[in-house]
Amino acid sequence: MMKKKQFKTESQKLLDMMINSIYTHKEIFLRELISNASDAIDKRYFNSLTAPETGLPKDEYEIRLCVNKDEKTLTIRDNGCGMSAAELANNLGTIAKSGSYDFKRDNEQKEDVDIIGQFGVGFYSAFMVADKITVTSRKIGEETANVWESEGVRG
Repeated sequence: MMKKKQFKTESQKLLDMMINSIYTHKEIFLRELISNASDAIDKRYFNSLTAPETGLPKDEYEIRLCVNKDEKTLTIRDNGCGMSAAELANNLGTIAKSGSYDFKRDNEQKEDVDIIGQFGVGFYSAFMVADKITVTSRKIGEETANVWESEGVRG
C-alpha cells in the first residue's frame, strides 16, 4: 500500500477551484471515470499489438460499475493496462497531468491511437460527489497491486 500523500496547498486551492468551477453538473464525474477506464483498455489493446501476451481477446475487455448502497460507494473496475505505484503517484498526484496525453504523444506516429482523456483533470471531478477516492491498480506484467488514496482538498 502506498504512503498517504497530500496535495500541496497551492494544488489544494487549484483542485478546489477546478472542482467548483470547471464542472457545473455533478453527474459528469461518471462520464470522466468511464472515459479513463476506456483509455486504460485502449492502451492495453494497443500495447498488445506488439506484446500479444499482455492482451485479451477483444470481447473480454470490460468496464464494470458496482454500487454498494450500504457503504455508499461506487466502484468502477476495468481490465485495462493498470498503473505502477510511480504512475499512480505521477498521474493522480499531479493535477492536470495526463498519462493518456503522454501515451498519445509518445505514439503519435502510429495509427489507431484514439485516447479520450488528454487534459488530466477529469479524474478530479469525482471529488464533487466523493469525500475520498481510492484507486487500486495493478500494471499488466506486475505481481503487486498498488493503492492511491486521497480526500482531495480535505488532505
